[in-house]
Amino acid sequence: MNEQRKIYTAFVKLGNFLGDFCNAADPENEWHTSFNEVISMAKHHNGWFTEENIHFALKGWSELLTEQKLSAWLSNYNLEENKTKTVALVMAGNIPLVGFHDFLSVLITGNKFLGKLASTDKALLPLLANYLIQIEPSLKDKIIFTEERLENFDAVIATGSNNTARYFEHYFSKGPNIIRRNRNSVAVLTGNETSEDLTALGEDIFRYYGLGCRSVSKLFVPEGYDFDSFFKALYVYNPLIQQAKYANNYDYNKAVYLMSEFKILENGFLMLKEDESYASPIASVFYETYSASEELKEKLKTDASNIQCIVSKGFVKNEIPFGKTQTPELTDYADGVDTVQFLLKT
Repeated sequence: MNEQRKIYTAFVKLGNFLGDFCNAADPENEWHTSFNEVISMAKHHNGWFTEENIHFALKGWSELLTEQKLSAWLSNYNLEENKTKTVALVMAGNIPLVGFHDFLSVLITGNKFLGKLASTDKALLPLLANYLIQIEPSLKDKIIFTEERLENFDAVIATGSNNTARYFEHYFSKGPNIIRRNRNSVAVLTGNETSEDLTALGEDIFRYYGLGCRSVSKLFVPEGYDFDSFFKALYVYNPLIQQAKYANNYDYNKAVYLMSEFKILENGFLMLKEDESYASPIASVFYETYSASEELKEKLKTDASNIQCIVSKGFVKNEIPFGKTQTPELTDYADGVDTVQFLLKT
């Protein structure tokens, strides 16, 4: 078995393990115990990383790291084109394991990973890396985490805010790079959605407390849209307000809106504010009305660089169904940039 195939097999085995762990953790299994300990540590270090959300992320990867899905994904590329290189990754930490797709892409194409983790997510990816190394010891020399200045790399993938992206562009401009900035996701409603559609949309809004770039933070609704059905369909998510950090953000942002005399709609755990911006604060979603579908489609094209996903039902091409933004496929690349193709051509 060649080295690349061994790495491929290691990821399949990781997927099997994650599936077993998420379905029923075994207290007698040493690795299950390690995972539970690290999850507990992660959620204490970062209040947004609840056990439920970490398990959701792990389960998502267990469903992607299968022989069938990995094979279908990689069949689109000629991995023999790759020239082994060290790829530096500057990783975000807004949601659990947000950089795992990049980590996977670097290693499965036969390259070396040099990672700089976000301070908000330092434990989860090294844990998965250690499990992979146990399965395939050759990966030990291919996976390096550092807290020092990044040096001696051939290409870089850096994810951050619009502000940090300017720094990344300056620092990494001399070599091959992918620089990612802020993006948000939107949903287009027509008024013909079922209550099931709207409840599913709640998953796109509330999963990870809306902190991901695939989280819906903006709605486009037809003029005169009645939000009653929307609020009724989302009421099943009301336990969110019991989470202290979420509740604090809700109270703070509501106070800011009221003191600024902004008009808002709210139901006790979510606020809606009419606003042209795409990035809404936690516990709130912005909305904008439209009168003509074609005009809205043009606007979405114009603003494409600010948008990660468009959730809708028969409105635009490449739309995401309601409730599916947080379960992307392996081919759903961040910002629409094919990471594997970048790695193979660099």
